[in-house]
Amino acid sequence: MDRRVFLRNGLAATAGSVLLATTPAGATAAQPGVGPYGSLDGRSPDGNGLVLPEGFASRIVAVGGSPVNGTDYRWPVFPDGKGTVPVADGGWILACNHEVFDFQTPGERWGGASAVRFAADGSITGASAILTDSHSNSRGATTPWGTWLSCQEAFGGDGRVWECDPMGHDPAVARNALGVRTHGSVAVDPAGGHCYLTEAHRDGRLYRFTILDEADSDAALADGLLEAMAVDRDGGVSWLAVPDPSATVIPTRVQVADGFVTPVGGGVWVHDGVLLFTTALDDRVHAVDLAGQRHSVVWDGSGHRQPLVGIGDLTVHTRSGDLFVVEDRGDMEVAVVSPEGEVAPFCRMVGADHRLSQATGPCFDPSGTRFYVSSLRGRGEALVRDMVPAIDWGTGAEGRHVGVTWEVSGPFRAKPSVILEGGPEVPSTTTEIRTSPATTTSHSIATTTSHSIATTTSHAVGTTTVATVEPGTPSPSTTLERAGDLSVSEGPVEAGGPRREPSGGLPAVGLGAAAVLIAGGAALVLRRRRSDR
Repeated sequence: MDRRVFLRNGLAATAGSVLLATTPAGATAAQPGVGPYGSLDGRSPDGNGLVLPEGFASRIVAVGGSPVNGTDYRWPVFPDGKGTVPVADGGWILACNHEVFDFQTPGERWGGASAVRFAADGSITGASAILTDSHSNSRGATTPWGTWLSCQEAFGGDGRVWECDPMGHDPAVARNALGVRTHGSVAVDPAGGHCYLTEAHRDGRLYRFTILDEADSDAALADGLLEAMAVDRDGGVSWLAVPDPSATVIPTRVQVADGFVTPVGGGVWVHDGVLLFTTALDDRVHAVDLAGQRHSVVWDGSGHRQPLVGIGDLTVHTRSGDLFVVEDRGDMEVAVVSPEGEVAPFCRMVGADHRLSQATGPCFDPSGTRFYVSSLRGRGEALVRDMVPAIDWGTGAEGRHVGVTWEVSGPFRAKPSVILEGGPEVPSTTTEIRTSPATTTSHSIATTTSHSIATTTSHAVGTTTVATVEPGTPSPSTTLERAGDLSVSEGPVEAGGPRREPSGGLPAVGLGAAAVLIAGGAALVLRRRRSDR
């Protein structure tokens, strides 16, 4: 079944006070299975504590409080949403948010976003901050014009979306037109000319922002119409204008009281005319057919239905269309949802090192052969309080849960052909994301010495075939072409005033990819937040 058909034929259920349509006849929902990479049953963790399928290997990219390999950049704590951006020399940039909440550090800001620069061979050549003096930076997305949108999941309700230069040359800009609230995440739909945003609140809404001028990358998100989704009893979707996106007097969700309630909205994704988003309190994955403006539920994990329950962020493998989703509770697993409709564990983080942690920030490199993921509070060597003085978890093992980020490589499968129901087999298509012309700069920065990171394997990769990038694919023409100038000595971009740093410094990371080719559709799974917001 075509993933687009699969998603649109999702299970229907009640949500908020709106009764949705029933599942269409013959529809198939995702079901547990062994998945495309086989079962993890009986497999032992590798040297980095990850249980992976046969033929896959992992390496550690960064650990909170320690320098990123080959650089003098001290990796911040609590890595969350991530993504990669290709650069002209065949390398890529890994961006990563750092989720230090406002309630954890009252009156201080220790979150932000960082970037790690990779050469074409995978060696790390630089790392630096792209957003500091921020807080509650959870998920985000890249834009077609090559910037990173870092969402603040602020418990105080004053969260913003910060537009950041992944190179760190230009200062981050608050995009208040996207709304001021407890943001969940954002997705940019260049084909439709919209951004879609979730709200991480128990009475949250799903929002749509209309981009007024996509050609002007500097002002595309400066102003535009913000609306909230409404759903009728038959699943029909309409949009309600939000009078005051900045919520100067009344929260945005209250301004659109008739909007569809999305209890603790999480990840959001757009592919091939289908919008997907998650809600954590009811463990559901939703889909909206953007052409037909119809809503359905494609996964209902209520009642602790396995294997998709208590899970957060997601990414799509561009070549196969496989959807990878992560759990921020439960078994600390990365699950794969195949276009064939199977759901299975792909990776498991085991041991006390990940106690009370969350799997976060799944993403692929531009070639689709390297997968990145973090344990938000995985154990390292540094003390959390040495990085963020306000968070004192002691000097024992519990005080060292600073966060760990891995790279997983292996035989990720190529994209399968699509067989439409009632029709012939057709080749899969690739979505092209537009980029703006490159900008120039006279700012020259030396790079750090390249340094390959040793790979720890549980099984030999050489016995399998790993997908490669098709030759002749040009890199996007954006400011990211300057990625070779990324430096660990570059000063951080500050969202506000001067930032307090503990001895040893601090930086951060982001997500997405201006030219990442999204394939095969998507489905999401939820960030479970048990606290009332």
